[in-house]
Amino acid sequence: MEYIILDVDTGIDDALAIAYAVRSPLAEVLGLTTCFGNTSVEEATRNSLQVLELLGADHIPVAMGAPNPLLRAPLKQKATAIHGENAIGDVELPLPKSEALAIDAATFIVNTVRERPGQVTLVTVGSQTNLALAIMKDPEIVKLVKRVVIMGGAVTVPGNVTPVAEANIYSDPEAAAYVFQSGIPITLVGLDVTMQTLLTREHLADWRAKGTDLGRTLADMCDFYMDAYYQFNPTLGGCALHDPLAVGVVLDPTFVQTRSLHVQVDTEGSLSIGRTIGDLRANSAQAPNMDVCLEVDVERFVTHFLEWVV
Repeated sequence: MEYIILDVDTGIDDALAIAYAVRSPLAEVLGLTTCFGNTSVEEATRNSLQVLELLGADHIPVAMGAPNPLLRAPLKQKATAIHGENAIGDVELPLPKSEALAIDAATFIVNTVRERPGQVTLVTVGSQTNLALAIMKDPEIVKLVKRVVIMGGAVTVPGNVTPVAEANIYSDPEAAAYVFQSGIPITLVGLDVTMQTLLTREHLADWRAKGTDLGRTLADMCDFYMDAYYQFNPTLGGCALHDPLAVGVVLDPTFVQTRSLHVQVDTEGSLSIGRTIGDLRANSAQAPNMDVCLEVDVERFVTHFLEWVV
């Protein structure tokens, strides 16, 4: 059993990742922590509560986290073109009956890791701000977590928000740089692999055919997501399963092949802020600080995801 904290900026693929983790028999979700990114932290928190209630999992606690980057003014407020005005594809869900915890996300992370030393995997699928704040609050947690799985970065491929930067790292490059150099064990699940994992219109038709509220709702969200993808890349044929793959790597690490690398984040370049720079030299003297996913078994992962998400 994998014990997971999901750190989310709940947009559409975050919702899919939450469903995948909650419904999998291989994981126990200990809580969700929320952050700015796809939308405001307040909206991400509401969306998270709504998705949990849709899943019949409102017993899972939600802790609201950082509203802004560590050092920078917000680079964007909402990714409406990709996720819609409400960040879940403009699908209207009932207002949540449950509420977020009184404690903030960083405190929740520290407390939970302290309660289960060596057992908790943090899956961060937004910015690294909450995790950076948690490490600042209690530096010892870098030795107490089982692993951190980060959906972020583009080490060997182009970025998706600039030519070289991926959105989650770009949204708070200083937080990512801090986490990367902290010594915490990291697996980086970046665009190197996530852009290969596609959800298609045929999959959405299968979800609707199940006749469940969950299937219809997630399909409606993903219709918006796929329309957005089509605007940027008409030949892609679907939408990428970015955040679900990070969950998948926790449930079955054999979905991917990794390489241990030293990776840094550019926080200063005028054209390359947020770039994840991996030292790919065979004779590098820099000690690796993470495992970077470079290959993915697409068919096996997508099949597993579809088996559990709806």
